[in-house]
Amino acid sequence: MATGSMEAALMSDPTIKLPDDLLVEVISRVPYKSTCCCKCVSTRWRDLITHPDHREKLPQSTLTGFFYKTYGMGRDPRCPHVYQSVSGSWCPLDASLSFLPECKELDILDCCNGLLLCRRRTAPKALDDPGTLEYVVCNPATEKWVSVPATEYSLFVNDARLGFDPSVSSHFHVFELVTAVALNLNNKYDYCIEEVGIYSSKAGGWTHQIVWDNPIEILCLSGGAFFNGVLYLRSDSDTVAAIDVQGNYRIIPIPTSPDARGVPNVYVSRGQLYLTDHGSSELSIWVLEDSISENCWTLKLKVSYMQLVGVEYSSAGEHYGVISAHPEDNVMFITVESASRIFPQMKLFSYEMDSREPRFICDLGRNSRCPYLPYVPLFSESLADGH
Repeated sequence: MATGSMEAALMSDPTIKLPDDLLVEVISRVPYKSTCCCKCVSTRWRDLITHPDHREKLPQSTLTGFFYKTYGMGRDPRCPHVYQSVSGSWCPLDASLSFLPECKELDILDCCNGLLLCRRRTAPKALDDPGTLEYVVCNPATEKWVSVPATEYSLFVNDARLGFDPSVSSHFHVFELVTAVALNLNNKYDYCIEEVGIYSSKAGGWTHQIVWDNPIEILCLSGGAFFNGVLYLRSDSDTVAAIDVQGNYRIIPIPTSPDARGVPNVYVSRGQLYLTDHGSSELSIWVLEDSISENCWTLKLKVSYMQLVGVEYSSAGEHYGVISAHPEDNVMFITVESASRIFPQMKLFSYEMDSREPRFICDLGRNSRCPYLPYVPLFSESLADGH
């Protein structure tokens, strides 16, 4: 490099002579929010920060709380949601998402890597105007948002999911799950996904509308996870459905306890897909080692109810559930419903898998209900076509 070119490069980036490992060491000493800003310095800095080999060293955004619904007296009819912080290092969020334009109804459907998927009905402009139904994808940390138009099915759809991975792209996908409801032999309702619509923010529209020959049976509003470009949903037949962004799906068998209670669920943590299985006396935690193979689950941990939530709540039995895994730490989050039949209270616990220690976090009250959506702040300003 010519002397003049080298001097110009050093003036624009004084760290150009630093080796990669030393520069990563420097960046690792700043807070996560500053690390996000560092990605904008140069392509070299961005590539170093996003490289998988540096995941353990560089600061990561952490799970700060949960969005969940409430019911009963006193709830906000416009947005019946609450945000519960589990980290003292993050300011409380306004669960009503007041930075969005005024609307008649707002429902938070999903949360994925810092973005929320909402469905809203706009405020009527006249007495005979019911308002317009649409989806909204927003970032509460930056108050950026983008509208997603509804489809002909949206009015009848109970479930939609969000797919977003900021380490890969600033673009997102919306999965609109069209279900058929049928009464089974036990006089209970089965919800079968028979069609899926895919919205791509990169394409700026709904790119796929796929009708499946064999509908997938799921529990309405059951848990799910977006991982490596695939939406994983817990099916109701001891399987997990893996749906890609083209609307194609395949079925992955899962291990279950012979005395299973409740519904197993899937979560993403530390770059892997986790499965939790509720037995009659203990919880089993499995890890998906290879998403291509059929039988690829490895048992990570078994823990009794007493270890999971402590002696006081170990008799909760069927009244507990794993709601999420921490994205970076070996920690599970559990809700436990107290045994009182008159005024049952929902309580939130965490369980540290390495030390095997439970920790009571807070009371969620007796009016909380699922889904409990884990929130990890995303400080990136980019949101495709956002406001």
